[in-house]
This record gives sequence, C-alpha cells and structure tokens, in this order.
Amino acid sequence: MTYSLLIGQKSYSSWSLRGWLSFAPFDIPVTVHSAVIYSDTFYDDVAAFGAHRTVPAVRTPDGGMLTDSLSIGWHLAEAFPDKGLLPSDPVARAEAQSVIAEMHSGFTALRGACPMNLRTAWAGFEPSADVLADVARIDEIWTRALDHSGGPFLYGAFTLADAFYAPVVTRLLTYGLPMSDTVHRYAQALTTHPAFLSWRTEGLTEDAEVDVYDMPKLDRIPFPTFS
Repeated sequence: MTYSLLIGQKSYSSWSLRGWLSFAPFDIPVTVHSAVIYSDTFYDDVAAFGAHRTVPAVRTPDGGMLTDSLSIGWHLAEAFPDKGLLPSDPVARAEAQSVIAEMHSGFTALRGACPMNLRTAWAGFEPSADVLADVARIDEIWTRALDHSGGPFLYGAFTLADAFYAPVVTRLLTYGLPMSDTVHRYAQALTTHPAFLSWRTEGLTEDAEVDVYDMPKLDRIPFPTFS
C-alpha cells in the first residue's frame, strides 16, 4: 500500500500545492485524489477520504491520517530521511524548520489580499502596508538562506522549505509585488522546476475557472513565465 493524497484544484489550492510538492520532487510514491473546493460535494468527498473539511490530507501506508500540510512534511521527512526533504546540515535544518513553521502560521496579510491563481496574473494591485511588511520579511528570509546556500533553492537543493514557499513565490509574481534581484532569481528557479511546471500545466488542463478567486477590480495579464 502506498501513500494517498487528497488535494483541491491545482490552479487555486495553495495548501494542496505544498502537500503535493512534499512528495513529487523527492520521488516518494503517492496516489493522488481530488476534491473540488466550493463544490456541493467537497466536504462529503473529504469525509469519504477520512479527513475533516480541509485539503491536503494524506492517508499513510499503515492507515494513519495526516490532515495538515505541516504534519505531512514532518512525517515524510522522518519516514524518508535519505530523500533530502530537509537540509542535512544541523544549523540549516533548524533554520529550514523554523521558516517553514513561520510560513505555515504567518504572512496572513499577503495570503488574504493575494489569493493564489496559477491561471493568470493581475495588473494594478496596490499592496497595503501590512502586505508590504510581509513581503519585506519574506525577502529577508529568502535572501539570508540563499546567501548562505548559494542557491538555486533556499538551502541549495530543493527541500520542504521550497515546497512551502512555492505559493508565496507565485503571489509575488502574479500581483507584481517588489522583489530584489536575489528573490527574482529564486522565483525563476522555483517556477521552472519540473514539478511546479507539471502541477501548473495539469491545473490549466483540468481546472474550471472559480469565481471566488477572481479579482474584479484588477486587469488580467498573462501568468509570468521564464524561459
């Protein structure tokens, strides 16, 4: 029996992206199931999977249930210590765990004002002071990690830290938020990673538009891509 992962729509569900990126880049086998957020059957589908109201959720090979992205990441890092989900260096590992937890519980202004949408970008967004404060803190975290590791990802190779910050990268790009040169290079590395490209491409094919994620006061522009 392998792992089973329940996700929402790939174009919109930032937490589902984090959950999936905890498996795919590390070649951990998983069977993926989908539930449609904002559909009439969503909560019933989540309950049928064995979880409670939210995605992502993971059913482990021995029948355990993980119903939060942070628990998914910590479980997989413990279950697969040789897969590199966290940095091997103890200092970098502690820092990575800390910034993952900060992302999980923080940056509420950015997350509230800038929903993830991998189908489009937006022109004319005017960030509040709270959003800009979140962006400045994110820049500080990423710059510190990249200066120490040399990149291209936060701790050199792709880790759970990158999985958790992937939807943050897309928010900076799609809402035209300020980025230093270091952060811009990181955004390029992350959004051209094969796992991210696969996720976004599948979402463009599979997902229907969801009005809840629309920004009616902003103009749509193409999703930013890097060659």
